[in-house]
Amino acid sequence: MTLLEENAILVSVRDLRKHYADIEALRGISFDILKGEVFGLLGPNGAGKTTTIEIIEGLRQADSGSVSVCSLDPASQSAALKERIGAQLQSTVLHDKMRVDEALNLFASFYRHSVSVPLLLEHFGLVEKRHAFFEHLSGGQKQRLALALALVNDPELVLLDEPTVGLDPQLRRDIYALVEHFREEGRTVLLTTHYIEEAERLCDRVAIMDRGRLVALGTPRELIAISGQRTRIEVRLAKPAAIDHLKLVEGVIDCHEAENVYVLHVQSAATAISPLIRYLESEGNIMVDLHIAQPSLEDVFLEMTGRRLED
Repeated sequence: MTLLEENAILVSVRDLRKHYADIEALRGISFDILKGEVFGLLGPNGAGKTTTIEIIEGLRQADSGSVSVCSLDPASQSAALKERIGAQLQSTVLHDKMRVDEALNLFASFYRHSVSVPLLLEHFGLVEKRHAFFEHLSGGQKQRLALALALVNDPELVLLDEPTVGLDPQLRRDIYALVEHFREEGRTVLLTTHYIEEAERLCDRVAIMDRGRLVALGTPRELIAISGQRTRIEVRLAKPAAIDHLKLVEGVIDCHEAENVYVLHVQSAATAISPLIRYLESEGNIMVDLHIAQPSLEDVFLEMTGRRLED
């Protein structure tokens, strides 16, 4: 079975549209999520990511379009769907005096089939906090508890809405490790994020959203390859060099100077650096500093929308 075969599709979204008063939150987006992949919705705040994930979960009704999740319609088969998906929303709020193990046991009681609570406590590093009140948990512990609650029914699809917002770098890495473990288990994951490095590291495929539209879809490598963005070589030289001459170096597409740094746009750093060094040697010049910047999804988004993700 290839990934493109119909029975490999777990989530299918077609021409999804949603208005809030005079705001057009979703403008006809379409995509598929394949079984076993980590699929990312990437875009700035207000792009429509959360609205999309809420419609997929069955928490919100679309104005038009169709959605199929695990061969079910979230709008009309919500109860059956909840047995097969797990979700972690942007913020998880429990009663301050609810203990960790009480929350897990309560959520487990909502489903016909559930995972062992002791197993979840161990898996998410919450054994020592099992009797702690929710109000006494740190931000990272609350996030791990939210993920544990999302997996309490052993779901086929896990939906994570901005899972690392507000977390420090170490806690983000912990969440990354958990998502990568979900992939190893064969679970399908849909996550929303506006962090470039998060999408590039975790996602098998990414749908880039902007103002309710889908502007690009593919693997991070595919999107970067088709964007037309080039690798940048940034160098500081011992003495000034002629821009027009640097542009003629083999493998160099363009060149400009900014604050005593020469920025060379190249097709491939591997093929351009040696000719650059030979040219500089012929001119009695040397590189004082060298930095290679590969194109990123940020560059793709900027090219396709004219603005950065944080705008």
